[in-house]
Order: sequence, then C-alpha cells, then structure tokens
Amino acid sequence: MTAELQFLEAWIPERMEPGTVFLLEGPNSLGHGNNPFVAVLACPGCGTVGLITRRQLHGFETMICGGDACTAEFGFDGENIRYRPPQ
Repeated sequence: MTAELQFLEAWIPERMEPGTVFLLEGPNSLGHGNNPFVAVLACPGCGTVGLITRRQLHGFETMICGGDACTAEFGFDGENIRYRPPQ
C-alpha cells in the first residue's frame, strides 16, 4: 500500500494532516551529527507529529509511529509513503 507525501511551505501546526512533512530550515544540531533531524512528519496512519532524520526522509531508514495507539511502520520511496505489510 502506498500514499503520497504532502509538504508544507510554512510551519502551521493546524495544517499537519497525516502524511504531511515540514522541512526544517538551516543546519540542525538535533540528533546525530551525520544524521540530524531535518523535518517534522505527521504519521500517515494517525497524524502523530514527530521529528525525522535525513536518512529517514531520503528513504534509507524506515519508521515506526510513536503514537500511543498507532503501530504504523512505513518508509519513503521518493514522494511516496510505503507501508510495511503486516506479518
């Protein structure tokens, strides 16, 4: 199953819907030096907002939602969200 990412041009938290990404500006010192946090993502499953790293944004690492009731596992393939199939 896939879905498409949506990007926000300006930080407007009320517009963060599931699958929305807001890119952070400038160099970011949060996270590891080689893999800093570069964006804010609203989980495509439930909308829980969290930071994502450069490697996650470019599709090299997968993600698991940090929401209390969501267990979505997904990654990016370009501008598409690819969900991990249930096992």
